[in-house]
Order: sequence, then structure tokens, then C-alpha cells
Amino acid sequence: MKKIKIGDLEKIRERIQKTTNLRESKARAKVTIHMGTCGIAAGARKILTSLLEEIAKEKLADILVATSGCAGLCSREPMATVEIMDKPPVKYGDLTIEKMKKILIEHIVKGDIVKEYALAVGSERVH
Repeated sequence: MKKIKIGDLEKIRERIQKTTNLRESKARAKVTIHMGTCGIAAGARKILTSLLEEIAKEKLADILVATSGCAGLCSREPMATVEIMDKPPVKYGDLTIEKMKKILIEHIVKGDIVKEYALAVGSERVH
């Protein structure tokens, strides 16, 4: 088996980023459900399933749903990050199915951040 070099990893990262980057898609929003061990133990799988069902029920074809590992705030799981084109990302915590449905309608569909569930607005990464 051929060894992977740093340049190979960079090419893989760029290819994957293109498929998940909100700006590269026709989606107007992306929701990432954090599915680290802590998130799964706290109920993230139920949040993900419910979100996908609600998106299908409402026929919202322009919303990407992704998963990620731990977001680093294990005590606030289950968590989700909502990204809407040209807006700062919003990280939500202590989610329930009902809270996620409210976030879907109020934030993702209508564009209003659900402040009572929001943990942070903006990105911790600088590009």
C-alpha cells in the first residue's frame, strides 16, 4: 500500500470540502448534528432522525444535513450548528426534538436565530 503524503491529504480535504461547502451547493442552509460519542449518548441520533423526517415532511429540499464529531462541549450535547448563506454560523445546545423543530422553522426557514437555545454565534475558526 502506498503511503499518503501531506499533499495527498490536502487534495482529499479540498475535494471533500467542495462537496460539503454551503457556497458550492444549491442549498440555502446547512445543519450539522454533532455525533461524537457524547452527542450520541445524549440523544443526537434521535435529533438527526427527527430533523431528516421534518425536512422531508415539509419538502425542504434546499437544506443540507451533515454530521460531525464532538464539538468540544460535551455537557451541552446534543448539539447542532446551523449555517445559512452569508450569515455567521450558530451553535445550538441542549437540544430536544421539539427544540430542533423550532430551530428548523424559526431559524432555518424564517431566518431568525432562536436565541434561547443558541450557545454561540460566529465561527471559532479564522480562514
